[in-house]
Amino acid sequence: MEESSSFSAMAPPVFTGEKFHIWVVRMEAYLEALDLWEANEEGYEVLPLPGNLTMAHLNNHKDKKTKKSNAKACLLSTVSSIIFTRIMSLKSAKAIWDYLKAEYEVDDHIKGMQVLNLIRDSELQKIKESETIKEDSDTLISIENRVRLLGSDFKDLCTVEKILVTVPQRFEATITTLENTKDLSKITLAELLNSL
Repeated sequence: MEESSSFSAMAPPVFTGEKFHIWVVRMEAYLEALDLWEANEEGYEVLPLPGNLTMAHLNNHKDKKTKKSNAKACLLSTVSSIIFTRIMSLKSAKAIWDYLKAEYEVDDHIKGMQVLNLIRDSELQKIKESETIKEDSDTLISIENRVRLLGSDFKDLCTVEKILVTVPQRFEATITTLENTKDLSKITLAELLNSL
């Protein structure tokens, strides 16, 4: 129980209107950790209490009302004041979540264009002689993660192949050793980076 209360003290960053896709991932994880995500889902209702009450009915009713209120409070507390004024009159966490998605989530066409631009950036990425493998791989992994955040699948194999093709001449002996000892079509990104 103490873990839950200490976790709730660490609020996710405030959404200011930028990088909505990152904020969504953090908020979903945050609400799930607090067992509040259910209140954002379709059909989450707090039903009126039945006539023949039991203690279980009362506890369940109170728990659902509390979760619904806490989920709404979390969402209201993790947006900037400008966004807050737009959503403050909404009555439920679900209504707030739907509003934010409609307002800030980019449509599939724009996502597709952003993914294509990121993949192009990845293709154009070259390892410079002065750059370490770690620096280059960090850049490629960052691009890969941004593609994933936009909802597209980006295989580690693409990053592995990109590194293998663009490594500077000084790594040729290492690459040759890897080719002779491992199946490069199955090598993980971590294995490749450790070898280099």
